[in-house]
Amino acid sequence: MRPASTTLLLWAWASLKAFEVMEKENVFQKTPCPAFLMFDNAAYLADMSFELPCHCKPEQVPSVVWFHQKHLGSGHTQVLTDFDGRLLTEAAQVRAGSGVLARFAIRMFSLLVFRAQPEDSGLYFCGTRQGDYFYAYDVDVQSSEGLVAAFQDKGQEPSADEQHGALRVFTAFWEWTPCDRCGLQGEQWRLGLCYLQSSGLPPRYRATLPGVLSCGSRAVPRQLRAMAAAHSPELLVRSCWVPCANRSRVGEGVLALYSYMSRLGGRPWLPQVPVQFHQQRLGHGLVLSCPGARPEHAVAWDKDRQPLYLTQYLKGVNRSMRVFIDHGHQLHIRFAQLGDRGTYYCWRQGARVAGIRLAVTSQGRHPARLSDPETRSALQLALLGYLLLAAVFVSVHLCHCCCRWFRCGPDFVP
Repeated sequence: MRPASTTLLLWAWASLKAFEVMEKENVFQKTPCPAFLMFDNAAYLADMSFELPCHCKPEQVPSVVWFHQKHLGSGHTQVLTDFDGRLLTEAAQVRAGSGVLARFAIRMFSLLVFRAQPEDSGLYFCGTRQGDYFYAYDVDVQSSEGLVAAFQDKGQEPSADEQHGALRVFTAFWEWTPCDRCGLQGEQWRLGLCYLQSSGLPPRYRATLPGVLSCGSRAVPRQLRAMAAAHSPELLVRSCWVPCANRSRVGEGVLALYSYMSRLGGRPWLPQVPVQFHQQRLGHGLVLSCPGARPEHAVAWDKDRQPLYLTQYLKGVNRSMRVFIDHGHQLHIRFAQLGDRGTYYCWRQGARVAGIRLAVTSQGRHPARLSDPETRSALQLALLGYLLLAAVFVSVHLCHCCCRWFRCGPDFVP
């Protein structure tokens, strides 16, 4: 083929590719919004963060407004805007400094809800300030209070489906998370949320399967929702093992040495991570959070070289747990003891990312003040001790003098 022909062919191919990219962009920008507003059903667990994209809008609309209603047609409507940074207003007056202001954000026409709570459930509309709606969601945030954990390594299985006449209540599970540790035995989990299947549900609410919606959907009648209230979210946990990807960066000789030491029962190879220092008072509680971790991430905790597996430390495994990991992957230590001292390492998505060196002392961080109740109690105890010691000294001295007086006669002068 001649050079001129080759150049012409390449130019034509490049023009076609550019035309294809521009055409895709134009199609995305000109995606028509549905004439009849539908609601996409979505379910999440409490304390999770989620994103609601505004899939369609007129090209001439430069910004969008999000509306939140508890029920369709409710007079109580929250209007989420970002015209002045990030602002939330309601039909009823919203108190200044309300916590909900810090949990909503609008980025690139999408609504982000951080650490959602069950009271955030409801209908979300993407539209304009004038009240024109383009896209809508039916969001169900399910509580984690009654969450049931099943450990497959112990032979435990998820709960069976419930059948109430024509109503079927079941658990729909997400995909397995990545292994939460590398280079040693770890764990992975999958979350299951409550769903139901019934005939006669409003077709305006869309789900993956026809006639299937989350248990807290606004399309579910109140009596059916009450029948499914006892079906709690579930968490499946199983053990896993994956190699560390970082090992490829270590020299072959060093890696061979680490492998040899591991076979001999030595310490496994672990990457170096930044360590923070924290001092905790004896008998007080604290909560440790993994930096950058989200509720849907695979997160694990170790104390020094001892892994804290969910099988033993997940909240709810035992009725009374002084040290446990909650469903948001935070490590709780109640009534800190001297044995809690050590370095707590945090894993996120299979990589160790941070460490917290905990020191437990009987003194607080701030200097003692006379106004502190502990300082007053200590001073009172010290004063009482001095008084008792003085009383004992005087008593002994008097006894000694009395003995000398009786032995030496009335003329004795101490």
